[in-house]
Amino acid sequence: MISMVASARAGASFFALRSVGNQTEGATINEPRINERIRVPEVRLVGPAGEQVGIVRIEDALRLAQESDLDLVEVAPNSRPPVAKLMDYGKFKYEAAVKAREARRNQANTEIKEMRFRLKIDEHDYETKKGHVIRFLKGGDKVKVTIMFRGREQSRPEMGRRLLMKLADEVAEFAVVENAPNQEGRNMSLVLGPLKKKAEAKEEQRKAREAQKAAAGAEREARRAPKAADAVAEVADEVAEPAVEVAEAEAAPEVTEDAAPAEASDVAEEAAPKPKAAPKPKPAAKPAAKAAAKPAPKPAAKPAAK
Repeated sequence: MISMVASARAGASFFALRSVGNQTEGATINEPRINERIRVPEVRLVGPAGEQVGIVRIEDALRLAQESDLDLVEVAPNSRPPVAKLMDYGKFKYEAAVKAREARRNQANTEIKEMRFRLKIDEHDYETKKGHVIRFLKGGDKVKVTIMFRGREQSRPEMGRRLLMKLADEVAEFAVVENAPNQEGRNMSLVLGPLKKKAEAKEEQRKAREAQKAAAGAEREARRAPKAADAVAEVADEVAEPAVEVAEAEAAPEVTEDAAPAEASDVAEEAAPKPKAAPKPKPAAKPAAKAAAKPAPKPAAKPAAK
């Protein structure tokens, strides 16, 4: 029992070490070896500008990398001897990541869009769905057009085939028939492929958007131009007014010698202080009103007769 447990632990540790080793090997394979990780006696050295230095010992290559403040990167490990290049490895990884991101951004996956028709479709609905098909094809996608038969319509497959071929002829400017009309049960389908690749279609759409944006910007500038012209005219008028005043002042007649003394006397008179008028005498105070006359006392009553 103890021996079985020990063997099981040994097996688990073996698989763990093997997995670690595989991860290490994977990391070594995914990323190139640099500097001291390059363990070969000599390398074919390439300079930072792409110039061929030749076969040198690894010690000399590392010394040159240290003196140049660069990294020694193994770019072709399977060559004999391996090829190593002097470069800034951090900058190299950054540029590689940017290129990979741009490649993913420009990568276009073609999709298959599906559009369904009825055998007795109205003309307006037909034109609307045909417009959607053209839009998909311009975008670089494939379109699967399907006609659905109902009831007795299944006995007239030629009508569905004529409708599909009519659509294919009308969109021949944008698509090519990849799969001829094929009936499967109650449905008959036709596959249309775009004439342009998805990447080309996306590039054209991007250019069209940029052109539309530029046209809108030009239209805005055209609307702003009259306002700017009016503002410039107002500023020009404001600048011109002082110039006209200066010109009028220069064109005014000069003062003669005869007129000068008169003008000087006028100025002196205006400057001289004017005499103040004598204050008017205040009117005399009115006499006080006489006291109101009191009524005379009545005579005393005569004595009564005896």
